[in-house]
Amino acid sequence: MHAKSGRTVRDLRRENRTAVLRRLYFDGPMSRLALGPATGLSSGSISNVVAELVAEGLVEEAGSVDSAGGRPRTLLRIAPGSGCMIGVDIGETRVRIELFDLALTELARTERPLAPSGPRTARYEVAVVVDHLRDGIAEVLRTAGVPAERLLGVGIGVPGIVERTPEDGAVVHGQTIGWDAVPLERLLRETVELPAEVPYRIENGAKTLGQAEMWFGAGRGARSAVVVLFGSGVGACVVTDPLGPGRALEWGHLTVRVRGRRCRCGAQGCLEAYAGAEALLARWRDAGGEPPAGADEETALTAMLAAAYPPDDPGAEPPGGAPGPDMAAVAVLDETAEYLGAGLADLINLFQPERILVGGWAGLQLGSRFLGSVSAYARAYALRHPGGRTRIALGTLGPEAVTVGAGLLPLVDFFAQGGRRPERAPSVPAPAWQTALRDRVST
Repeated sequence: MHAKSGRTVRDLRRENRTAVLRRLYFDGPMSRLALGPATGLSSGSISNVVAELVAEGLVEEAGSVDSAGGRPRTLLRIAPGSGCMIGVDIGETRVRIELFDLALTELARTERPLAPSGPRTARYEVAVVVDHLRDGIAEVLRTAGVPAERLLGVGIGVPGIVERTPEDGAVVHGQTIGWDAVPLERLLRETVELPAEVPYRIENGAKTLGQAEMWFGAGRGARSAVVVLFGSGVGACVVTDPLGPGRALEWGHLTVRVRGRRCRCGAQGCLEAYAGAEALLARWRDAGGEPPAGADEETALTAMLAAAYPPDDPGAEPPGGAPGPDMAAVAVLDETAEYLGAGLADLINLFQPERILVGGWAGLQLGSRFLGSVSAYARAYALRHPGGRTRIALGTLGPEAVTVGAGLLPLVDFFAQGGRRPERAPSVPAPAWQTALRDRVST
């Protein structure tokens, strides 16, 4: 049976359920009466949808609120324990795996360190990363005592470009880490002991960061934003629909200097070759700086910041007994701020976002002191009109935002399906004709 718009009754039912679930998730608890105008659905549709969701355990009562002259109105909310998601961040120095309930309460976590030194390709050896994911997923489920059947899915943030193929599902092209068409989804399905119907959602890490900041962080309330992931390298996600998925950008490989420094991707003059934390530390070393021997990038960046910005307390001894700021570190940081500012100006001119949000472990570690300089350079290089309308700020969800955003990926799909679990987890969507035929038969 079809509605006049060409959508089936099944489509309409799913869309109604999606509207109620999303509204309760972002604005709940809410009463049935408030859900009507918030979703645009009739009172009859609200009653039917809510009854279904309560019967399925997805929605539960959450107290009541007094009404004007009538009976108290029952409030409704998403039931936090009705499902759970796993979020994974394949990061610069570790693989972080977290298990969340539907309210994004952390139920369990584990971290698996990656090799702190040696070639990046060795650090990100595919078999090692897959083993970390297999063991880590099993550990968080076991720690929380959650059966795998309750999983809505596993979301994974990765460094690189993700494409989807009929044969292998999500395939990762991570040029900077030596991943050339790695069939990560297929490898996980072959290795991780989860039910076949549990979906995997694999996306670029900047995209998962953007999802988290737009839903629960500094992006809330913005109509459009660019969220920047500043870590060992740099990436970005442009968001034009606050509730929809963003689009990952390989922003770090924008050419900012012809025949410039060699980037870890192999090209010359990339933004990442000047503004990524790995390149920043290398430039400090070239200028005579002395990062701690054998330290990972996070520790080394901490040392660089301490050298550039000694304590304000005049009675405190500067790091290493030095008489004042390390001017080589100061110069490299200022040059980095200019390159980043010029890169942000390109984003402003191209997308004219309402906000630019800077996250990632290096961005947060550099902090507001550094961001002020970056913002000044961005406004100097950007066109005046869009530059004056774009607010530049730090993300607010901390270094774990990529993991949170990855955990949200299965939830986005779950809501889009009207809160129904898939019977199977196909690698790619079914053809439109096949979906339409199935809907006609089912209705």
